Amino acid sequence: MANQIATFFRSSPEAGRTDGIAEHINAFWEPRMRRQLFERVDGGATEGIDPLVLEAMPKIRRPAAEGQVAAAG
Repeated sequence: MANQIATFFRSSPEAGRTDGIAEHINAFWEPRMRRQLFERVDGGATEGIDPLVLEAMPKIRRPAAEGQVAAAG
């Protein structure tokens, strides 16, 4: 699904692509989905993930570990 989001934002101006991807994922993906994406990327399993998604990763909010409460901030 992240790759489909990247495909959509690929037609945006270059300066806003990764912001758009991150904003969409932060707004619409539940923490479980973001956690799975981070686990995959952190584990080095990036094959098949669109490079724009990888560029956007620092802008995507990392959810609390499963079973933990996210810190306020």
